Amino acid sequence: MPRDPDNQARVIVDAQAMSPGLRAQIVRFDIAAPTASLFPPSDTYYLNMCLTPRPPNARAGYRDRWGPTRLEPLGDIVLLPPGETLFIGGGSGRQASLVCELDPAPIHEIVGQRLEWDDQHLAATLDISSARIRALLFRLTEEVRHPGLASARMIAFLNGELAVELGRYCLEVAERPITGGLAGWRLRLIDERLAADAPPPTLSELADLCAISVRQLTRGFKVSRSCSIGDHVEQRRMEAAKRRLMAGESVKTIAFALGFASPSSFAFAFRRAVGTTPSAFRDRQGHFVTRESPVGS
Repeated sequence: MPRDPDNQARVIVDAQAMSPGLRAQIVRFDIAAPTASLFPPSDTYYLNMCLTPRPPNARAGYRDRWGPTRLEPLGDIVLLPPGETLFIGGGSGRQASLVCELDPAPIHEIVGQRLEWDDQHLAATLDISSARIRALLFRLTEEVRHPGLASARMIAFLNGELAVELGRYCLEVAERPITGGLAGWRLRLIDERLAADAPPPTLSELADLCAISVRQLTRGFKVSRSCSIGDHVEQRRMEAAKRRLMAGESVKTIAFALGFASPSSFAFAFRRAVGTTPSAFRDRQGHFVTRESPVGS
């Protein structure tokens, strides 16, 4: 079952697929109260990709490494390495995720060594930014949700590709220099600006906000978050779009509110990022929200 160590969420598994070294599940969490959970160490890699926005203010930290006060924002893809303890705190609400548990042996075989994570590089696991990993997880989600011809073989193929991409990502993170990134206060300013109910900022605006040049901003952000700031802004814009869709806003209203030139350009960007159209996403998640009874019923 998906990890809910402190029993603070109602957990429902909608679909599941198994392959040697992989268990993939589409899971719904009904979180009745703000979370404060410890995920204990495991012997597998635990991978979670949100299919709906995470609860507001979701934060996490590796307390054994960082102490109790350092908490980083959670992205929509999170990877918990084997042997690590993760504290998660955040808001309440309903959330749907693809949850995968992966045998570390194929990943370490691809890398050629057992990966060792220091406290600086663990931060990169809380917001996986790889577009290739994201695309594979969307394909895996659809195969788990709607198994097709030779589904078991397809799941095995996707598992192999996922092991390769995770191995590449983990090795890249483990070998990345830990100097040259942006200060924590600058990253917080950027996150706060992106969370505002406004069209996305320009690079110049973010650079001015951080009191640095655009070049320093782009280089430092990539070191800190392992993705370009442009990709990060676009991911956050898609998260805002998901929230607005789930709130019932029209595609046209969302498109112009988020700074797109037209509803069609918004629909194209959303499908490229999320793997489905805005209307299909809203219909699917509306079904998720309404078909369950309240916690404790």
